[in-house]
Amino acid sequence: MPHPEPQPEPQPVRFNAFDMNCVGHQSPGLWRHPQDRSRDYRDLDYWTGLARTLERGVFDGLFIADVLGTYDVFGGSDEATLRAGTQVPVNDPMMLVSAMAHVTEHLGFGITAGTAYEHPYPFARRMSTLDHLTRGRVGWNVVTGYLPSAARNMGHDDQLEHDERYDHAEEYLEVLYKLWEGSWEDDAVVLDAAGGRFTDPAKVHPIEHHGRWFDVPGIHLCEPSPQRSPVIFQAGSSPRGVAFAARHAEAIFVAPPTKEILADTVRRIRAALVEEGRAPDSARIYALMTVITDATSEAAHTKHEEYLAHADLEGALVLCSGWMGVDLSRYRLDEPVGAIRSNAIQSAVAAFNQADPKGGEWTVGDIARWAAIGGLGPRIVGSGEEVADELQAWVAETGVDGFNLAYAITPGTFEDVVEHVVPVLQERGVYPTSYEPGTLRERLFGRGDRLPEEHHGASFRRVRV
Repeated sequence: MPHPEPQPEPQPVRFNAFDMNCVGHQSPGLWRHPQDRSRDYRDLDYWTGLARTLERGVFDGLFIADVLGTYDVFGGSDEATLRAGTQVPVNDPMMLVSAMAHVTEHLGFGITAGTAYEHPYPFARRMSTLDHLTRGRVGWNVVTGYLPSAARNMGHDDQLEHDERYDHAEEYLEVLYKLWEGSWEDDAVVLDAAGGRFTDPAKVHPIEHHGRWFDVPGIHLCEPSPQRSPVIFQAGSSPRGVAFAARHAEAIFVAPPTKEILADTVRRIRAALVEEGRAPDSARIYALMTVITDATSEAAHTKHEEYLAHADLEGALVLCSGWMGVDLSRYRLDEPVGAIRSNAIQSAVAAFNQADPKGGEWTVGDIARWAAIGGLGPRIVGSGEEVADELQAWVAETGVDGFNLAYAITPGTFEDVVEHVVPVLQERGVYPTSYEPGTLRERLFGRGDRLPEEHHGASFRRVRV
């Protein structure tokens, strides 16, 4: 009698939490829900409580988004974005990390900061400081910017052209790698009390960077932190963005609406990593996802309908207008998207049509309803078992490493995942029950605290002769 074919081991599932130091983040209008606490974004207790919840759920980290401008494409002004509270008011994400690190031991923190409007020299010090204070649990999400309002308020007519923004970012990271990896030798701090030497000056080196955009001749101001370079996060989806991520990123965030599109995206990223001389698994890929769950399927779907009743469709269109660069206020909700003349929105809607169970052409209102809870990523609604089934299917069919979980309400959405989904995944052996020790980089890859030798940033290390 033939032996049955061995079944493949189920693939692990990883979670990040996706939040922002503002009201509502990507679920406009849900701040009105009686159980939502996003209005408490100004209160440090909200953030420390969220950090404890995520650590209890053994999340890889909390990824904190940011913008340095307003969503003023919709209607050509700030009026609609202020009325809806779509990512404005918004506070600085970096200020949150020390307090959250103090109440946790293992949770990582991914901080969004742009390369366009801050000089890399002071930024390098701030990130090294956080890497010290968190004992190596910090990452940096590299963004080149996409809101024209940010450019104007920093004294520019508009942003640099798309590819030129990446050229600028390449040099920005070169400066940072020189500071983080090459300026101080590991044993530069000698603590020689008898000789009166805190640091050996011969082991601290000026970087002498002179480039197109930056001149940085001096030394880094910080001694080497646990990771030296923070874990590099990136979310570019254009061909140039994918190439940039393949060179630099160790965690990559994507937001395809279907498994088929996600599988293709994952394949393109893995191939780009190999082309860059890195292993195909040298970056963790997280897909944007919103999970709405409860003890039963019926309760979860009731909760979903309740959330939809609080959603602000105009607020969703404000966000979509900013993301896509099209003023959607000029169109009726029942107007087909085919009437909208924009390459950016056409490519996005072509992807959405594949996720549409009813078929047919999408309208502007369809876009608003899709993005009203959790932004442009898909939603899964169901009991803990149903959600776990679906998440495992996404991982098995696409090769993605895990999920960047957006919320409908906060911290309720994250608490529900920790209560109803995490235990199911743990019982199935595909989700950790505790943290491995070490820095964020060590826990993501198990290969040490520092950038691996094949990473581009490692080439800026000083070699002793």
